[in-house]
Amino acid sequence: TSSNVYWWRYPGYYVYFENSSSNPLLIRRIEELNKTANGNVEAKVVCFYRRRDISSTLIALADKHAREMEEEMESPEIVDLPEKQKHQLRHRELFLSRQLESLPATHIRGKCCVTLLNETEALKSYLDREDAFFYSLVYDPQQKTLLADKGEIRVGNKYQADITDLLKEGEDDGRDLSKLEEKVWDPSSPLTEKQIDQFLVVARSVGTFARALDCSSSVRQPSLHMSAAAASRDITLFHAMDTLHKSGYSMSRAIAALVPQGGPVLCRDEMEEWSASEANLFEEALEKYGKDFTDIQQDFLPWKSLTSIIEYYYMWKTTDRYVQQKRLKAAEAESKLKQVYIPNYNKPNPNQLSVNNVKPGLVNGAGTVMGAPGQAATLGRACESCYTTSSYQWYSWGPPNMQCRLCASCWTYWKKYGGLKMPTRLDGERPGPNRNNMSPHSLPARHSGSPKLAVKTRQAFYLQTSQLTRVARRICQDLLRSRYLARHPYTPVNTAAIKAECAVRVPEMPKNPIPSKQSVRKPLESVVQYLEAHPCPPRPDPPRGTTISTGSLTPIKSSPILNNGSPTILGKRTYEQHNGLDGKWGSTGTGEGEAVTVVSVLLLGADEHPAWFVKAISRPPVLSPDFVFWVGTSSLGRLSLKRGAHHRPVCP
Repeated sequence: TSSNVYWWRYPGYYVYFENSSSNPLLIRRIEELNKTANGNVEAKVVCFYRRRDISSTLIALADKHAREMEEEMESPEIVDLPEKQKHQLRHRELFLSRQLESLPATHIRGKCCVTLLNETEALKSYLDREDAFFYSLVYDPQQKTLLADKGEIRVGNKYQADITDLLKEGEDDGRDLSKLEEKVWDPSSPLTEKQIDQFLVVARSVGTFARALDCSSSVRQPSLHMSAAAASRDITLFHAMDTLHKSGYSMSRAIAALVPQGGPVLCRDEMEEWSASEANLFEEALEKYGKDFTDIQQDFLPWKSLTSIIEYYYMWKTTDRYVQQKRLKAAEAESKLKQVYIPNYNKPNPNQLSVNNVKPGLVNGAGTVMGAPGQAATLGRACESCYTTSSYQWYSWGPPNMQCRLCASCWTYWKKYGGLKMPTRLDGERPGPNRNNMSPHSLPARHSGSPKLAVKTRQAFYLQTSQLTRVARRICQDLLRSRYLARHPYTPVNTAAIKAECAVRVPEMPKNPIPSKQSVRKPLESVVQYLEAHPCPPRPDPPRGTTISTGSLTPIKSSPILNNGSPTILGKRTYEQHNGLDGKWGSTGTGEGEAVTVVSVLLLGADEHPAWFVKAISRPPVLSPDFVFWVGTSSLGRLSLKRGAHHRPVCP
């Protein structure tokens, strides 16, 4: 039916897989479909990685490789592409890997096309095709390396010969063919086809006799039938025809060359040179790597040359063992799944935003945004990619505290291509109208080869007092006592009582208006004249080793020496940070045995400023962590202490 999708199984089928509702889709290549014991279908797939999945250092190498390819191609179209298309072209680049994994077939979300980068096609053609991707490098997730893929199309004067003009009939090109070619067989020889066939039979007989004399060959081919079959291979026939050509097509001379004085000539090919264990290793490697002969040589047969391995492969395809394996694989493929039935995925996406969940907001001064024809009006932020304000469906995108969202079109692009349609500020290309924070999903273009940016988002807040709170500050000054609370930060405030009292006093406000203080600012000329008439005398630096006293009072509290630095807002303050360093009471550094009188000055906002006189070797009452007290020596009189205590402590 039209509501169902059938996925045919064959190697090289590229599909989208979904592993998360908010992350982009995975791109995989299906190798085979297997049915598990519980009846579910799993797909064995090859992994492809996007640019956002690879580290910045490797992406820098990928960009370098791309620049080198652009220089080789010498194509101006890449430079002429606009920035938007360059940005979107980066989303089409993938990186092949040799990693295999098994995923549930029910997670398939669609088909796509992945091809090796074709230098003969324009890069813009990938943007014109939907669900089209390309790759040119191979990524190793374990080793964290990028290597160029061995398959490469070589086009240009560097690889192809220049075609010369067509020669006229009878015209000589001026080349000496004897220096360019070597003649190995003459079809116009005096020998007939029957004579040549008879000579080849003699050559096979000599080869069979030579294998009977050779000890190693007799072990590998213990029967006469196997020796005759080995002697009938192509290498024996090619050697016989070459010998006949070098002998001037003389049968007697050619037969004498096949049986020299030392014994008959034995010709072996790679099929005979390889042992049984080496043949088993080759079949195992071919099953794992396919026709990747370089990897087969490195991992399985390092003592064999690449030429020997390739030659053995084509000879191995002519054997009965290859035919048997081919039949077994065909029978095994018949028993495997050829297609899998997958219904359309209609479950709701948890990232979908309903109209009721969208918080009202302003976009460039606009509140309610009318939708396009056929679309509902929406409220809130614009799309983070295309900045549209109307869409038939919205999706949450990014961290929840940022409240970013995408329209339906940009959400589909994000899921398929792993990026936003338009370049963002994180790419350094354009600002957004309401992007207060960088989104971790907006990855730079390499990219994030450009460095990965660890953006730490903090919840911003704005404290706006209500009109009733501002009125209560003026009406209920006797209850709030703001000056007192400023110096007693740990004193609780009964807001409910103040709110109730404010509600009672508000109707009486027109009868008893609170006089407002009018501040009179002096003109600038008078201020300048005063400063010129009363210049500030320079303060000389105090000599080292002396104690500076403020008036007649010596402060006991000094800046404590902290081990861990100044406390932060979120940090805990120690006792020393609250009350200073603990010292020995009764000693102020003025001399031993000197009497000490302690006076406490309360920094309160009342009309009167009482002073507490504390006896020596006794602690004054501490009302707050930042309480300050002073120590006076015995040289000060009681009257001086009273006068100093009653003055407002405006200076330290």
